[in-house]
Amino acid sequence: MSSITLIGTGNMARAIGTLAVTGGNTVEVMGRDQAKADNLANTLGGETTTGKWGTVPAGDIVITALLYDGVVPVVAEYGDALADKVIVDISNPFNATFDGLAHGEETSIAQEAAKIAPVGTSVVKAFNTIFRNVLEKGRPNVFLAGDNAQAKASVVAFIESLGLRALDVGGLKMAHWLEGMGLVTVGLAGNGVGHWDFALGVDEFTG
Repeated sequence: MSSITLIGTGNMARAIGTLAVTGGNTVEVMGRDQAKADNLANTLGGETTTGKWGTVPAGDIVITALLYDGVVPVVAEYGDALADKVIVDISNPFNATFDGLAHGEETSIAQEAAKIAPVGTSVVKAFNTIFRNVLEKGRPNVFLAGDNAQAKASVVAFIESLGLRALDVGGLKMAHWLEGMGLVTVGLAGNGVGHWDFALGVDEFTG
């Protein structure tokens, strides 16, 4: 099983943390508000612990369960405390009208985080195409992207421990397009599908 640290105390941290504990993983929670971090750890139960904000995370995999505009600043703030960790960015940088990406360039939050991460740290994009409610009650496919094969393998193992199917889409440059897929899910929720109880996935056909 995996050892993970959740940086953030919101809905996605709770959803991923709940699955992680159920899957037998070691879980730590970190938040700027220590009381919120303690409350989430208590909610998750099991052997979940809390860490002090800005210190070295206990988990080998560090999930930044934050709004998109907080990811890069937090990676910068933690600095060398993240050395040799695998950072998983789950954010979606949507613009104010939810019809484009906030950065407006062929980059991604994951790529920008990788630029400032300490040497030896790998960044993987994952979970951003899944609505929180689906993660809580369904078994969606989890798309991921990253440049380091070993880091991706560890994230795949973690995803599989949650009872979910991991689908590798390639190098970290593909994180830009995963963010675009996140935008597509919002468009479908408001239009063609008309609700939030769905997820994008892959059906394979043979013969």
